[in-house]
Amino acid sequence: MAEVKFPSPFSIETPAGAEGWERMYNWYHLFAEDRRDQDEDRFWFADRLHHPEVIHPYDEIQCECWWQALGAFNTRVFAMPPAFGVDQRIVNGRLYITPVAAPPEQIEQRATEFAARASHYYENWDSIYGEWKEKVSAKLAELRALSFAALPDLEPIETIHTHLGHSAGYRMIRDFDRLVQTMYETYQYHFEMLNIGYAAYLNFFQLCKTAFPGIGDQSIARMVGGLRVDLYRPDDELRRLAKEAERLGIGDAVLAGDSAGQLFDDLSAEPSGRAWVEDWRTTADPWFLINTDPGHPGGYHTYDTWADDPDIPLVSVQEYLRRLRGGENIDRDTAGVLRERDRITAGYRELLSPDDHKGFDQAVDLARLVFTYIEEHVLYIEHWMWAAFWAKSKELSRALVAMGALDDPEDMFFLRRGEVAELIYDTVVGWSVGSRSRGTGYWGPIIGERKGIFAALLEWEPPPALGPPPAEINEPLTVMLWGITTSTVKEWLAEDVEGEPTTLRGLGASPGVVEGPARVLRHVSELGAVQPGEVLVCPATSPAWAPIFTRVVATVSDVGGIMSHTAIVCREYGMPAVVGTGNAVATITTGQRLRVDGSTGVVVILPD
Repeated sequence: MAEVKFPSPFSIETPAGAEGWERMYNWYHLFAEDRRDQDEDRFWFADRLHHPEVIHPYDEIQCECWWQALGAFNTRVFAMPPAFGVDQRIVNGRLYITPVAAPPEQIEQRATEFAARASHYYENWDSIYGEWKEKVSAKLAELRALSFAALPDLEPIETIHTHLGHSAGYRMIRDFDRLVQTMYETYQYHFEMLNIGYAAYLNFFQLCKTAFPGIGDQSIARMVGGLRVDLYRPDDELRRLAKEAERLGIGDAVLAGDSAGQLFDDLSAEPSGRAWVEDWRTTADPWFLINTDPGHPGGYHTYDTWADDPDIPLVSVQEYLRRLRGGENIDRDTAGVLRERDRITAGYRELLSPDDHKGFDQAVDLARLVFTYIEEHVLYIEHWMWAAFWAKSKELSRALVAMGALDDPEDMFFLRRGEVAELIYDTVVGWSVGSRSRGTGYWGPIIGERKGIFAALLEWEPPPALGPPPAEINEPLTVMLWGITTSTVKEWLAEDVEGEPTTLRGLGASPGVVEGPARVLRHVSELGAVQPGEVLVCPATSPAWAPIFTRVVATVSDVGGIMSHTAIVCREYGMPAVVGTGNAVATITTGQRLRVDGSTGVVVILPD
């Protein structure tokens, strides 16, 4: 039988109707003949964890932010010993990535450099993290202070009286540059602490694998969890609002609400309801600035936040109210998770000789120290910063429509960032000299063509990987974050068999075995359909999905590793989870009964 291989990235055909898709993206993001000798020999996998959908040309900014920053801090700043950065290519609108290994002859020298550089951060972690929060908060304030509006017919008299010395048109050009560059700078901060945070966890992970042969990945992870981090605060606020509604005597009205907008209007007619609505609106900024992307939060401009669409969090408040009235304690059992964490840790520690206790204690303490940042940075960067960035981008697109430069606000997102800068300059020049800009005349046909191409790309089913399959995958982040393992690749390569599959395999991310009916969801807006006792089957989760974990009994995801959001949150909520199954969403249908084994990573579709 012939060896089964992934297709070469240079053999992928363009879907019908998508000819010319390459012009939608920057040239350096594409496979090309001039570096074929390098790229064809690499193993590339689809980054469905962060970018599961076709990428708009403008949204390519998001990919570029982490591409350069992750690579620089791994390769050039901290000299991570085993790995350089993670390279990217776009194929038919989908993002493929490959980890770049450090040359073996450099690893020893890089390890020495890394120890000296990272130790400074580890020894001063709390104070540096405090500085980090201040830096990112300052960037967030800068973004939110930007303002984009249609340029005035005449500058206000204050421009004269304050001797400002520049025009509104210049400021539009300047502020778009500030908008983009602020996100790029913030992503430098994003990876300032993230990679070395993961490195500390990986050190503990590898210590455990060596000291305790046969230990499961999730047992190691459970020794680190149970910490109170701000990432869980949005869900905690939903619980608090449910309790407040009951305390104020408006629980019945909240439960009867079909839409948040109408409910808020109705409640505002009397004092108790008005107080609750004001509480909601105060809470919403910042705690409901939670992006609802199915993959990487903030990765696409097309998804709203909870604050934009309050119907999404309202469903969860109503569920918490029902549970309160049923006599349940709706608070997360953080104390129970901590007790289990300490029990597991103590059990493994006792297996060591007394001489090894100090090293073990130091490793687990450091892993717990960095874990708070690993989780909380998601809230600061992926949610708050990106929510602000997309909001300001949409504000700009509306201003360009008001000035006649675009026909529709969504049109701007079919242009690359460099093209948007050109469009703004052209628009400002026309405004400045009182003449007609080319605007829609030049970009209109290009945008129209790209919309057709984009629609065609949506119909393409991307292969899970490209290039030669590796004999073994042992790059830690690939396994722990993306959930790509040697067995995953083998399953991707397996030939199709007759009949419907009854068993799926992934990574056991949170222990326990349960049975229940499946609920297949592709987007957080569908959370209202979930019934208590169901098994969530989804592509991946982000913090926007947090309220669902109080209703389901287990979670099965297509992508993700032992340190993905789905895995971490399910361990915190004490429910079984299997991540990185690859094709659960495509295989399972809502209503099918499942047995989920979060210890072994096996999901069985039970007979009717």
